[in-house]
Amino acid sequence: MFFIWMLLPALYIGSRFIWWLPLPPVLRLGLFLVLVGICEFRFFSRWLWGGSFSPEWPRLVVMLAGGLFGAVVLFASFLLLRDVLALLVGLLTGKTLPALPIMLPLLVLSVVLAVIGVWQATRIPHVRTVHVEIPGLPPAFDGYRLVQLADIHATRLLPRKWVQQIVAKTNALQPDLIALTGDMSDGAVEDRLPDVEPLTQLRAADGVYAITGNHEYYFDYASWAPAWQKLSIPFLTNQHVRIARGDDSFVLAGVPDIAARNYGFAGPDLKRALEGTRPNDTVILLDHRPGTADDNAAAGVKLQLSGHTHGGMVLGLDQLVKPLNNGYISGRYSVGPMTLYVSNGAGLWNGFPLRLGRPSEITELILHPTTSAAR
Repeated sequence: MFFIWMLLPALYIGSRFIWWLPLPPVLRLGLFLVLVGICEFRFFSRWLWGGSFSPEWPRLVVMLAGGLFGAVVLFASFLLLRDVLALLVGLLTGKTLPALPIMLPLLVLSVVLAVIGVWQATRIPHVRTVHVEIPGLPPAFDGYRLVQLADIHATRLLPRKWVQQIVAKTNALQPDLIALTGDMSDGAVEDRLPDVEPLTQLRAADGVYAITGNHEYYFDYASWAPAWQKLSIPFLTNQHVRIARGDDSFVLAGVPDIAARNYGFAGPDLKRALEGTRPNDTVILLDHRPGTADDNAAAGVKLQLSGHTHGGMVLGLDQLVKPLNNGYISGRYSVGPMTLYVSNGAGLWNGFPLRLGRPSEITELILHPTTSAAR
């Protein structure tokens, strides 16, 4: 089903653009087949080298393939908007909008935006600083620095050197705690271990903690789990730790992604994660998907840190992602008394490596009790 969806942009462009080009039929067919090849690059990759979600091609090839697919998706989107506009103009005025004279500039625009989008997606992310007021946070934690790294997605596209720069930029913030909120890599252990190894160099006063995202389970998590153990990166799997400052403390809890259940692993269980905590504890939860925020707020969580959405990646197309995540897609939300923060992510999946208007980020959250002066 996934590869059928990937083919839809090619079918639309083929029927609305290529078919009408003033070219011999054999050339139009050739262009359409090239388009199909771009859209189904991941399908062919699974038989040639690597897999659908993590092709083990040279970085430039992965970047080019992803950029071309991005241009195809953008062009198909522009054509659809043009067709809707043409339909409305026709219904309201009876006039017909010219086709090819508009479509060709749209094609050029799509390619230019794809180039910019790939550059935006693969650059080292900026630090985004967010001040968060938390009800009941003990005064000892006023100004506490928690850095969230979401959706690193280490691959051939975002390799070891890129991860090393993320680590260096994070450590420069001198955080009190670092949270890795899932989707750290794509690929088999033997292919990706060198790329994620720099994460062991992350340094924070109260440690580094991680949870799984959905992509952890796509690549044999039974093999990855002991690899993460050897790297000494602790995962909170329906578990919590207590972070203390003298007599004051807060609870950091974590749950696995719901995809775990499809692969024979324990799914998210917040009740189990909070076993042994006290009713008046301030709970900060790491949960890969933001769509669970309403339930987590009802359970007494005060701050939820999520990723998964990549911020929607492209402004406009992000509205397609929004309903799949209960309306939560990027940035800060108030969910009752709880604050939800959805990171745009440091990286993204290499299948659609574009960012336009939704920049990547290293998220520095500075915590304050609600009694602090407004910030």
